[in-house]
Amino acid sequence: MAIHPIEFRYGNPEMKDLWSEEYRFRCLFLVEAALSRAEEELGLIPEGAAKDIERAAGAASPERAKEIEDEIGHDMMAVVHALAESCEWAGEWVHLGATSNDILDTATGLQIKASLEVLEVKLKRVLGVLLARAEEHKHLVCAGRTHGQIGVPTTYGLRFAVWASEMARHLERLGQLKPRAAVGKMSGAVGTQAAFGPTGMKIQERVMEILDLREVDVSNQVVQRDRHAEMICWMGLVASTLDKICVEIRTLQRSEIGEVGEVFGKKQVGSSTMPHKRNPIKSEQVSGLSRVVRAQIEPAFANIPLWDERDLTNSSCERVIFPEAFIFTDHLLALTARILEGLTIRPDQVEKNLNLLKGLNMAESVMVELAKRGVGRQKAHEIMRSASMRAVEEDRALAGVLIEEETVAGILTGDEIRRLLDPHQYIGTAVEQVERLILKLEPLLD
Repeated sequence: MAIHPIEFRYGNPEMKDLWSEEYRFRCLFLVEAALSRAEEELGLIPEGAAKDIERAAGAASPERAKEIEDEIGHDMMAVVHALAESCEWAGEWVHLGATSNDILDTATGLQIKASLEVLEVKLKRVLGVLLARAEEHKHLVCAGRTHGQIGVPTTYGLRFAVWASEMARHLERLGQLKPRAAVGKMSGAVGTQAAFGPTGMKIQERVMEILDLREVDVSNQVVQRDRHAEMICWMGLVASTLDKICVEIRTLQRSEIGEVGEVFGKKQVGSSTMPHKRNPIKSEQVSGLSRVVRAQIEPAFANIPLWDERDLTNSSCERVIFPEAFIFTDHLLALTARILEGLTIRPDQVEKNLNLLKGLNMAESVMVELAKRGVGRQKAHEIMRSASMRAVEEDRALAGVLIEEETVAGILTGDEIRRLLDPHQYIGTAVEQVERLILKLEPLLD
């Protein structure tokens, strides 16, 4: 019976496969086979043993390993015994000189490497959509908001560009992270490589060459968990950016704003009792599950300080946090890409909200012009503050109030005031910033 929602509700098959029990066992067998090959090349095990062990690694049964674990109560020795049983004659040479975490941590390195490659593709997809939408809407002027209140204008293109720039930084961080997180080791017990003898460093180097993994510089009995904590932190950052995007989409889809809308299927139901509802449920799912990804950060940090050369407190914890962090981050990236690709933007409603305050949101534009014409910035601010408060109290358009203001009318004509209060002329370099960012980031999509 399925229990965890990952099993039946969330996640994509590609990432789920990488954290499945079957794939985990295959990685463990693969690492053991790579170790035998390195040891044979360096003369530690008989000629031909590695070939027998490699064949057995492809045939060994995860189910048999689980049966043995039930009997002996040790997961890694169960893998060793299951692999040895599948050998024709070289079973006694399996796992020579290695400690459990040589195999376990290196197998995790293989899973991490494959998983980060999947996330990189998904991240680039989101980045590509954001850049495309920034280009599409770079001229769409809209109300900017601070503290939940309408401020001076911005553009939808600039909004998408800000998010794209953030996603590009995550891509940059990923490039820096991969060689630190996707690593393996062959250190033996407590890290001295004593059981491998003088060839220990060569064995580690060769095993990682075979597996196409980075090797650690030094280790004790485990790969140091600062590497994994950094990786989980990175996923927390990615999830938080996706949350940020979807919080804004949810805000802009509010009935009283109504500037955007998630795709809503012809037969989709918004509410069990309110038939008119079109809820942003996909964005809400992103915001909800991003909390689960961020929740993995604390245990990942707690796994860094272990007793002496190692203890086992990290192991049970990582069986939970690694799959959850990767599967949910992958799910969130794919879901956000679909949200952004199908997002509807309503220009009429955007324009309506842009003019909702009857020019009040353009007070800064007039203030700056008055300052330029010799009024002085502080005096100009007070003039516009006073005029804005009057416009609010009398429920009037700001233009009418300003025309009656002697100081303003003596400097600006009515046409100039109306021009300064036109939000479409007050977007600064928003378009140019978007165009510059697209030129910078598009090469990252290759």
